[in-house]
Amino acid sequence: MQVSEPKTTEEHGPGHPAPEHAAFAQVARGYYTPIVAVFTATLIISNICATKGVQFFTDHSVKLGPLEILPITTDGAWFLFPLAYIIGDVLSEIYGFRAARRAIYYGFAMLLLTVVCFKIAVELPAATFYENQDAFRTVIGTTPQLVAAGLAGYFVGEMLNSATLVLIKERTKEKHLWARLIGSTVVGEFGDTLIFCSIAATAIGIDSWGQFINFVIVGFLWKTLAEVIVLPITYRVITWLKKHEPSYAPSEVPALLR
Repeated sequence: MQVSEPKTTEEHGPGHPAPEHAAFAQVARGYYTPIVAVFTATLIISNICATKGVQFFTDHSVKLGPLEILPITTDGAWFLFPLAYIIGDVLSEIYGFRAARRAIYYGFAMLLLTVVCFKIAVELPAATFYENQDAFRTVIGTTPQLVAAGLAGYFVGEMLNSATLVLIKERTKEKHLWARLIGSTVVGEFGDTLIFCSIAATAIGIDSWGQFINFVIVGFLWKTLAEVIVLPITYRVITWLKKHEPSYAPSEVPALLR
């Protein structure tokens, strides 16, 4: 495809002077771009924090069969992952499945770029005065197992979350926002948590079925509960965007193709 360049003075011909200023492309209006930026940043930060295993109530031991109730075992991103799903809900509700899917692809690409950059930074020769190479490698030298867990869980979970929300919206239209927000979160978070935990468990030190089941249940319940807790905020954000996003309007295109 050939791209035409701005015409020079000669090309405009007599009586048609060249433009007075340099040529630039227009930035699309609306709030999609900043929302995607926050969404992508949240994903990157979450996947870095998730490399740390975290336990609460370590002085207590409560078991129910193979399920370890206490201590609670999770990862260092337990407080951030819900935010990514909340933003994903906003994207799906306002802009539709195709736009949300595009944001998911952007996030996936940036996560890959982050992993590659970390790998290069770790392998670069350390300066003679730099004494933190081992700590640096430990913190950001993510293992292939964790990378695979984060990417697989994120991709499947976000796709399920977005598809579920728009399918429910196809039936409910503008009614019952709470149902599609919670319903999509339950489906998406369960897929994400199960896949991530299954792949990443041994990499963060989980070595028993009790801890693994605890890891999955705690992660799933916390993320779903967080969605319910912040539901009033999500409602306000979505309501505000529906009023201020110029292109928000009913569509004749099926939800999954929108």
